Amino acid sequence: MTPDSGPAGPDPTRVRRGEWPALLLSCVYFFCVLTAYYVIRPVREQLSAAVGSTQLPWFYAATFLVTLALTPLFAALVSRWRRRVMVPVVYGVFVACLIGFMPFFAQPGLLSPRALGVVFFVWVSVFNLFVVSVFWIFMSDIWTPPQARRLFPLIGFAGTTGALAGPAITHTLVGVVGVAPLLGVSAALLGLATFCSLVLGRHAREQRPSTSDDAPLGGGMLDGLKQVLASPFMRNMALLLVLADGIGTINYALLADYSHATFTSDTARTAVAASVDFASNVLTMLLQVGIAWWLMPAIGAGRVLILWAGIAMAALALVVFSPDAYAPLVGAMPAVAIAAIVSRALGYGMAEPARHALFTQVARTERYKGQNAVDTAVWRFGDLLVALTMNAMKALGAGVGAVAMIGVAAAGTAAGIGWRLSRGAGARVSQDA
Repeated sequence: MTPDSGPAGPDPTRVRRGEWPALLLSCVYFFCVLTAYYVIRPVREQLSAAVGSTQLPWFYAATFLVTLALTPLFAALVSRWRRRVMVPVVYGVFVACLIGFMPFFAQPGLLSPRALGVVFFVWVSVFNLFVVSVFWIFMSDIWTPPQARRLFPLIGFAGTTGALAGPAITHTLVGVVGVAPLLGVSAALLGLATFCSLVLGRHAREQRPSTSDDAPLGGGMLDGLKQVLASPFMRNMALLLVLADGIGTINYALLADYSHATFTSDTARTAVAASVDFASNVLTMLLQVGIAWWLMPAIGAGRVLILWAGIAMAALALVVFSPDAYAPLVGAMPAVAIAAIVSRALGYGMAEPARHALFTQVARTERYKGQNAVDTAVWRFGDLLVALTMNAMKALGAGVGAVAMIGVAAAGTAAGIGWRLSRGAGARVSQDA
């Protein structure tokens, strides 16, 4: 879009003239993407809570294998097709899948509950990664690094309002209409997001008609995975994501165990998952507008990552040192739920805008291939690795506090990666300002 002419000046958070149309389109686009996901996320959550966290490695292994197979296909797609074709094709496939799942939830006898649970869990996990990854790659493609530091928290805020709307829709409708119509709502929202991407892409081409930002990238289907191994920047970003995923997966598993041990019905578990989503998304919104919007232009994306990791350590330490992590601590929320809410809010409110702002400085082929590989295959590898580690610890008799301690260690290591990025990759972003 319209590039910055120089340093941010006295008001580094101000939206520049000419940026508003694309910014508003970006906000609506992300709102629709995250609402579509969060409408169906509680359905997935209650399926995992029904079996407990010990089964999560099987789910994560299947998700990792599917994601690993799809990542080269995505790289092949962006190598041969223009952005204006690639984005609608990816989203169109997921819309078709949502519609295809509706009969199985409307008529449970068509597939066994366990088989449907595993298939749907894996599919929603893949859905989440790809639709969000494609969105952020698109954003990295049309905004410059200085614009990203100013505008990505605002775009993230719009997405979080969608993440807030999704659980509210599910909480309101699931007891009235059931699960199957919710999949149709999600499909409609993703269709609207596809329309926004087309309009936004056309606007970007009109603003920069001489660039090749919409051109096919060429290259091979394994380029993304190769870039993760070959590029020091991509390796740092991959390691950071694995650590961040470790924090999130540990909180997710602890919360699933709490829900499994405390609630007996699918409806109750779904309602609890929606309540945690709602609380974490409210906190995310406060962080995005109250902190990240002014903090990231002021101190840089790398230092924001350090701050995120430090607070995540404190949240998990609450579980480690709690006498009873399942006992109500704030209202009806136990320590495991509070840690999940805080860590998830920090991840989406601070870490994600900072992480994606760093990706704006690399070449397009690394954004579309390497970034996608990090955001999909590496992420799900992290899920599997952390889940297997937790199951091994439980087999050795480790309790809730010991498992949470893994998250504390992961957050500490992530702070070190953030420090490295603030001095290396983050420094290059500062030079662009």
